[in-house]
Amino acid sequence: MAIKDQLSLALSGAVTVIVAYASSAVIVFNAAHVVGASAAEITSWIWALGLGMGLSTLALSLYYKVPLLTAWSTPGAALLVTSLSGVGLNEAIGGFLLCSLLITLSGALGLMDKMMRFIPKSLASAMLAGVLLKFVLDIFVAAQTHLLLILVMLVLYLLGKYRWPTFNIPVVLISGIGMSYLLGDLSFVALDWHLATPVLIEPKWTYEGLIGVGVPLFIVTMCSQNLPGLAVLQAHDYQVKASPLITTTGITGLCLAPFGGFAFNLAAITAAICMGKEVHPNKNKRYWAAVWAGGFYVVLGLFAATVAQILTLFPSALVMGLAGLALLGTFSTSLQIALADKSLGALFTFVITASGVAILNIGSAFWGILVGLIIYYMLDKKRSNGVNH
Repeated sequence: MAIKDQLSLALSGAVTVIVAYASSAVIVFNAAHVVGASAAEITSWIWALGLGMGLSTLALSLYYKVPLLTAWSTPGAALLVTSLSGVGLNEAIGGFLLCSLLITLSGALGLMDKMMRFIPKSLASAMLAGVLLKFVLDIFVAAQTHLLLILVMLVLYLLGKYRWPTFNIPVVLISGIGMSYLLGDLSFVALDWHLATPVLIEPKWTYEGLIGVGVPLFIVTMCSQNLPGLAVLQAHDYQVKASPLITTTGITGLCLAPFGGFAFNLAAITAAICMGKEVHPNKNKRYWAAVWAGGFYVVLGLFAATVAQILTLFPSALVMGLAGLALLGTFSTSLQIALADKSLGALFTFVITASGVAILNIGSAFWGILVGLIIYYMLDKKRSNGVNH
């Protein structure tokens, strides 16, 4: 593979990792603080999460030669912030282990494979478009306070679509960093690089930890993360059985939960960044972007204590603009597929998912696909059969 192609893939992997950490790592810190984790234990959480994501991403992507990214459960971390109140750290670890065990069993029993057979591509694409809409809109939300920064990134993105498509997002990243520095929103400091020391935390088995933490975390991770993650693969026409993927994330959690790795799942947002045409014109080569991302995750996991410093460097407007532009092409393709056959089920899936509504602590992606499937099989399919006859 040409050096310029590998450089583009490596930079796409770097963008993926930056978006992942900058957008949700602070939630993980908050969750760890709620259970009274010490600084060393918080570092161990970041070590476990980075190492787990990196190693599982590398293993799956290299084995299947498909951009298969894993991630920590961001909705799960948000759930932990509210559900861990009154729960001790050792009790939380017991809940983490139960969650990972349930994920492993779900994968081993093939439950997700059976589920995906019933989800048409238009609905999967509609759900993905609904998930991505917020990130695309955030480009212009960021423009309210950082107009010049977003304008420069947007202009270079539009030019790059035609002049340098392979390096489009990397150019936007570099220009965004440069503009943030010139505007005084970004300063470079010497980072303190040293290897993190993991802390083994003994689990405590209580009702509060198992039922109050483990079960809700499992439901949120499966419905709000793994389901959209599989939809991303389907929307980009990557055919991989769900069962071994889900099982791998569950086993990863079982190994790393005692160190703070609360839940692992298939990535959706960050995976989409590695699957667009901008990454590489040949879809069979795009898995190298995920491989690079996996390597970066491992490095950040090993140097978990430095992650907190890195997170403070990038202004939120830069992260919002970068994520939105990196996902714009995938959003456009997904929306076109979703609405191509004028399916009411796909339309409702998109609207409900995009609303962000959370019912019973389960995210909008699950409710969107549930309502969409009901409408699809009760109305769309019957209408289609009526037309055919």
